[in-house]
Amino acid sequence: MEARNVLFGRDITTTMAADRRRGTLLISLLISLLITQIAAKSGVIDLDEDNWHQMLEGEWMVEFFAPWCPACKALKPIWKDFASWSDDLGISVGQVDVTTSPGLSGRFMVTALPTIYHVKDGVFRQYRGSRDKDEFMSFIEEKRWEEVEEVPAWKSPASMQMSIVAQFFKLSMVLRSVHSVLVEEYGLPTWGSYLVFALATILVGALLGLILVCIIDFVFPPKAPGPSTVVTSAGQKADDDEEDLVEDSEVRAEANMKEEATQGEPPEGGRSDNEADDNDERRSGASDGEGKEDSQAEEDKDSQAGDEEEEKDEEQQEDLKNSPEVRRRRPRKD
Repeated sequence: MEARNVLFGRDITTTMAADRRRGTLLISLLISLLITQIAAKSGVIDLDEDNWHQMLEGEWMVEFFAPWCPACKALKPIWKDFASWSDDLGISVGQVDVTTSPGLSGRFMVTALPTIYHVKDGVFRQYRGSRDKDEFMSFIEEKRWEEVEEVPAWKSPASMQMSIVAQFFKLSMVLRSVHSVLVEEYGLPTWGSYLVFALATILVGALLGLILVCIIDFVFPPKAPGPSTVVTSAGQKADDDEEDLVEDSEVRAEANMKEEATQGEPPEGGRSDNEADDNDERRSGASDGEGKEDSQAEEDKDSQAGDEEEEKDEEQQEDLKNSPEVRRRRPRKD
């Protein structure tokens, strides 16, 4: 009998523990359903970097907030109350936590909190009105968003350039977390963390520069240098001899020109002799025919000799002009 009572008591204890577990599970299910209903009633959709593309379809009102922002905390109940009217207004109401989604804050260029955007079929407009439920509802019902200037295409969050900006914002958050780890967990001073980042920046820049140079050399390979002209001693000597010949010919030509100039002018001695002869003839008064003929013959011989010398000089100049050395110095005619 005692053994049966013990066994019966154990069964009762086991049954009560099972009932407690079932009750706890039922209560947790009820709480989760209640939370789901409250969330569904509020209508606020949490957006992040994975599902933010949902706002590109239909009409949306999206708030960018941070948990530490006092203004965001004050707006939170108003925003939930406004979201409860989302079905009646035919819109979707969302919110983005910039602390967990830094890429979206960079994509939308959020510089102040809270920031509210109106989105209609991928067209973005920033809301700048008062932050109360009635103002939000009238902004949608009266379509006052049509009066707001659209975000330009180059600044649109869906553009390629803003996607690049979003990646930079993500990188900045990663670097900030690394800085926190270095300072808090590893005990490095702040300047030590900055020094680590500076060295890493230099190494990464050098590596990227090396990769860029390799790519440029692969795409545009350098050209091989052409054959260089070899100047031998014999060629150098020949060029020097040719220059000497040209210089000699030029000196000769200048000398001939000077001789022609001196021959064109009668010598001073000749002038004095002729004048003396004339004076003697005038003084003597003797003008024989034979003397005149002799003087005339001498003058003719002198003039013929001068003409012959001028012709010889002209022939020498022509020979010099036609010489190969002078012809080498002449510019070529195209």
